[in-house]
Amino acid sequence: MRSIYNRTLLSVALVIGCGTAAASTPSSTAVGLGQSWPNTTDVSASSQYHVYLFDRAGVRYVQVNDAAGTVRGAIAVVDGETLDLPIGVDASRWRRVSETAAIPAESTSVYSDDAMRVVVAPQPDGAASLLVVTECNDPTKCSIRGP
Repeated sequence: MRSIYNRTLLSVALVIGCGTAAASTPSSTAVGLGQSWPNTTDVSASSQYHVYLFDRAGVRYVQVNDAAGTVRGAIAVVDGETLDLPIGVDASRWRRVSETAAIPAESTSVYSDDAMRVVVAPQPDGAASLLVVTECNDPTKCSIRGP
C-alpha cells in the first residue's frame, strides 16, 4: 500500500516538473496536469465543466476545471486507490461516496467510466465539493487519501 502511495507521489512530482513541455505531447502522458487549458481532449459530460484525463506509469489522473478554466481539483487513481492531489482551488474538498449515498440535488455529473463517476456539488460560498462516486464494499478502500 505504501509503495503505491510513494509511486503516485513520484508520478505527481514528475508531472508537475514536466508541466512546461511542448504542447504536442500526447494525452497518454500526464503533461499538462494542473493547467487551465491542457492540450488534451475535454471529456466532460457537462458544458459547465471541463474534465481532462491523463495516464502515466499505470496511474490515471482526472482533473476538473470550471467553465472559465479554473482548476477545481484533480485525483490520481492507481490499483483501485484514489488519491486527491494538491492541485486546484477545491483540492481539499474531494470525497468518495458509494452509489447509494445521497448526492446533493444541485450536483452536476461531469465524468464517468466503468469504475467511478465524478460529481461537482457547488457550495454557497463559491467553492465546490468534488465527489468520486463508486460502488465500494471495503471501508479501507472507500475513502480518498491526501498526499
